[in-house]
Amino acid sequence: MKRRGVLKLALCAALLSASAAPPAFAHNYHMGITDISYNANTGSTEIVHTYTAHDVEALLANLYQRQFDLGQPEDQAVLRRYIEHQFTISAGGKRLPLQWVGVQADAANITIYQELPQTALPPGAVLRHVVLSDFIPGQLNTVNIAAAPSGLAAQSLTFSSSRPAQAIN
Repeated sequence: MKRRGVLKLALCAALLSASAAPPAFAHNYHMGITDISYNANTGSTEIVHTYTAHDVEALLANLYQRQFDLGQPEDQAVLRRYIEHQFTISAGGKRLPLQWVGVQADAANITIYQELPQTALPPGAVLRHVVLSDFIPGQLNTVNIAAAPSGLAAQSLTFSSSRPAQAIN
């Protein structure tokens, strides 16, 4: 009888410690994908970021100590400020003016749309990408860049907390 009580106590302790883990660490691989491509119809460079929804939700809850509903404009504005600070493109030592297009959220993913209006991404531009890597140490962000008429070759780059910025060729 005494042994059964100890086992119940151990099981309860294990369940409590498992449920106390932050949601951002509910899976083992933390990654973001960013696709950058030139749209010949508009003359703009389009940027599409995709992140795991619960990683973004955990980050925002950690930063602001409240739950977010990314269907609400005021909560989208908070995410927008974070993304605009954590993802930048610069050329010639000057930050390029990325325009926010919008965000789409579902249970699995958060997709963010930006563009560089009327501009092809120039070779030698420097990307700084630290989205979520300030919160999740193992976060990896892969950027896939399509070839552009500016002479930019197709390439992929990987960013992490130890490699936050890279020049493109």
